[in-house]
Amino acid sequence: MFVGPVFSREAAVSPRRAKHYIARTVYAGGLLLLICTAWMILNGTQAVRNISDMANFGTLLFQILAPLQLALILFLSALQAASSVAVEKDRQTLILLLMSRLTNSELVLGKLLASLLNIGVMLIAAAPIFMLIVLFGGTSFAQVGWTFAVTALTALAAGSLGATVALWREKTFQSLALVAMILAAWLGLAEAAVFLNLDIAGINSRAIGLVANPVRVVIAASKPTIVTSWASTVLPFLGIAAAITGGLCSLAILRVRRWNPSRDVRRGQTNETESAQAGIDVFTGKLTDEDKVQGAAIVEQSEQLRAGHVDDRSRVQQQRSRRVWDNPVLWREAVTWAYGRKILFIRGAYWLLAACAIFAIYSMIASGQTTQVNFDDSVGVPPIGQVMIPLMVVSLMMINALAVTSITTERDGRALDLLMVTDISPKEFLFGKIAGVSIVAADMALIPIAVCFYLWFNDALSTENLIYLVVGSAVMLLFATTLGVHCGMSYGGSRQAIAVSLGTLFFLFLGVVTVIVMMISFQGNATAQLAPFLACIIGGSIGLYLSLGYNVPSTALVVACALLPLTMFYSITSLLLQDYLTVLLVVGTTFGFTTLAMMIPRLSEFLVSTGRSSLMSDD
Repeated sequence: MFVGPVFSREAAVSPRRAKHYIARTVYAGGLLLLICTAWMILNGTQAVRNISDMANFGTLLFQILAPLQLALILFLSALQAASSVAVEKDRQTLILLLMSRLTNSELVLGKLLASLLNIGVMLIAAAPIFMLIVLFGGTSFAQVGWTFAVTALTALAAGSLGATVALWREKTFQSLALVAMILAAWLGLAEAAVFLNLDIAGINSRAIGLVANPVRVVIAASKPTIVTSWASTVLPFLGIAAAITGGLCSLAILRVRRWNPSRDVRRGQTNETESAQAGIDVFTGKLTDEDKVQGAAIVEQSEQLRAGHVDDRSRVQQQRSRRVWDNPVLWREAVTWAYGRKILFIRGAYWLLAACAIFAIYSMIASGQTTQVNFDDSVGVPPIGQVMIPLMVVSLMMINALAVTSITTERDGRALDLLMVTDISPKEFLFGKIAGVSIVAADMALIPIAVCFYLWFNDALSTENLIYLVVGSAVMLLFATTLGVHCGMSYGGSRQAIAVSLGTLFFLFLGVVTVIVMMISFQGNATAQLAPFLACIIGGSIGLYLSLGYNVPSTALVVACALLPLTMFYSITSLLLQDYLTVLLVVGTTFGFTTLAMMIPRLSEFLVSTGRSSLMSDD
């Protein structure tokens, strides 16, 4: 095919895998479930008297599902592309591709499109379902076409970003963290441009922000007015997304062989260099006469050493050895560069993102806009919460990514097999990983808490709410860390473990928020909404257990997975009602129990999936 054998192989092999069909079936079934749930809510709370009521339902439903699909596809595209390349690096198979006859374009475009193949299949499966919404009225096929065009180009741009960053960075965590921060910066800068509403060189920043933010563009494309406004809203964004895709792919094609192999791999080539310096031809293995004399002297010296006992041999230690802690796992995580030296670059990028958030909060405090609520834009969330919530979510996602990659990297490097035959106990391994991740990512956990203290100092946050935020953040950070370690130990495939770990956090936030938006949009009798609401909660609980309870049968996990979606729903609604103590008690109890439920099975024995059977099938 036109992109080379990498994509051709994926296109030929992917239909043989069960997950290829499971993914699109689950996605299409989930969309149908949401449509049925929305209809049950409408039919149970409001009287559908005429065609106008049906058209209003179709309009609201489409405007809920279109942004939901965009957020899901944006997350999956970036994750799939980044993890696909990063896993190749961890297994050291990318070097084999570089040694083949593949051109740079075939390698980069092949890996990119191969990683987005399942995303494309999901969009194709979802297209007929979105077209069914047109039958309700209030929505046209033009709206479906424009929303899918925006979603597809966003997926390409996010996938190009993930693949380019993964080809550039050395470690999986570095790639995932940098991609997450760039996506957050993309959306944040676009929103900042809309908020500032400045004139720059005769161009209004609000106009730029409206066409640069994919979320705002897909919301605009889902409205009936897109039939007349597509040239000023959708087309500019499609051009921006196409330019981002083309620029990132071109950069990756030009630099892929300069970035790879990395410096760590090149250090392993010093043996050949030393042999060449000794006069040995590394290609033929022949020695010159001069080298034969030098070799004879080395042999004579070796014979003299053999004359004495092996214990008589001594070597002067040039450097002072480092003392290893009682827990070597924790020592390696905290003292050595277990995640590469470029993690300092990731920290710098996070500090820059946090500095932008702090500046936005400072501007709000100075202008007195900390508690003003615009219900049209934020569903009751004050402006300062619109900045703090994304910052905390990004911190949780990065810490979770660090935790899961701390296990998958060990497995891909064949280090888990060695650890399992040493005298390291499961307790030392588990707590060493959790504590090590907490130490490495301490700044990502402490900066949001420091911002809370800053708000408290400026009287934008009460002392009581400050305590709630600090305690609740600590519980959620421990949960995110334990979830990453749990998924990394449960799944033998690195990409599967990363997807399940990050996807669980993503579902807990996005899925529950979607249910809340649906119940707010179709207002009516709360009793009539109970049945469809419980259907969504039960479906989410079953999906959570299939993900978290995989390979670890536990009654405690069954209870935890049943409570987590309900807890998130209750917490978010209580937060909107400003019942903060209830939020803390419910979140602390449920997520603390879930953390213990994931920890306890790991403390008795090494329940680690080595992934030998799925090693070749993971990609």
